[in-house]
Amino acid sequence: MADSATGTAAYRAVGTLYNALMTALILGLVTRRGEDTAREYVFRHFRRQHLEKFLPGLQKLGIAGEPDAPACALYHYHSNALGGVKTGYLRESDRKAWVRYPPPRWIWRGTAIAAVPHAVSAAMLHGWHGHNGVSLGNPGLGFVCTGMTVDGMPGLEGYYFDYGRPIKEDERVRFAYGQEEMPRVDWAAQPKLETASWPEERRQRTFRAYALEYLRTMLPTLQELLGADDAQKELGRVARLVGLQFHEETARDMGLPTDVERGDLESAREFARWLSAVLTAEGEQVETSESDGAVTVRQSGWRAVRDLVLGDPLKAFDAWNELWLGAAAAHDRFLKVQTDRALDERGWSIAWRIAPR
Repeated sequence: MADSATGTAAYRAVGTLYNALMTALILGLVTRRGEDTAREYVFRHFRRQHLEKFLPGLQKLGIAGEPDAPACALYHYHSNALGGVKTGYLRESDRKAWVRYPPPRWIWRGTAIAAVPHAVSAAMLHGWHGHNGVSLGNPGLGFVCTGMTVDGMPGLEGYYFDYGRPIKEDERVRFAYGQEEMPRVDWAAQPKLETASWPEERRQRTFRAYALEYLRTMLPTLQELLGADDAQKELGRVARLVGLQFHEETARDMGLPTDVERGDLESAREFARWLSAVLTAEGEQVETSESDGAVTVRQSGWRAVRDLVLGDPLKAFDAWNELWLGAAAAHDRFLKVQTDRALDERGWSIAWRIAPR
């Protein structure tokens, strides 16, 4: 990146955009497809992430040797902290360990939380927390939820408990509101990884990677649930809205203009700088050129979806691309952006041509 401040802001932009995209997609499914579809999406999303990340994550975090209940709670505590999500942890015993996500909830940013049904929030627990015992080969491990922020509680909290006997499937996640609450946490004494001393840019890179995983899970999960056409429709709609809503915040953070309404070549250059910075922060290989009164941003490959199995990669791209088209419209509604994309045996070839209208 051109300089450290811009690079840090661009990493932060990636985290902001994909955090917003995840929230927007779920709310869009609730309002347009219904609570049951949204619940099923959230369940599948977090089950997929669990199967891909949980067991390798225990090893990477160095907690695989802990008893199962504390290991699970520690996993959520550390992995969410790496993503910039405030999380609390408390070990009561080898068989019982608490985890708590205080407000504001990362996934339900701002007032979005007011539109999230109980069942949709609970689907995350059924998708991930309730499957930990299965993955660990411990049929007696379950999760007891004692509160969720969407229900007006002061955080999503609960504890992993090893019953010492095989439990039924409906016991893997239980709700016990009003029966227990997580004891007071000494925040100064919480477990810490070496990340606490990382410089800001490295921390933001980690937050970026955390948010990008939501995109990598989102694309295949949504296509499997809705089919490629409807997945493109639903994700593309909210991606465009996220681009429109969050361009100003992310551009100003990078010291770039927004809502300029000039429709000239300099405006095209400014948007190209924003787009190039964000894509580079995502880990993409990007170059910019200028000719015939237009600025072209070219991307070699699409690293964000590397190794993903997508039912229709082009439709997934077109949905994702609405994020940048929305941002371009927010930057300057008198610019036009032409997107060219192709996928063959050599990989992806992508270009955005940005020009006055």
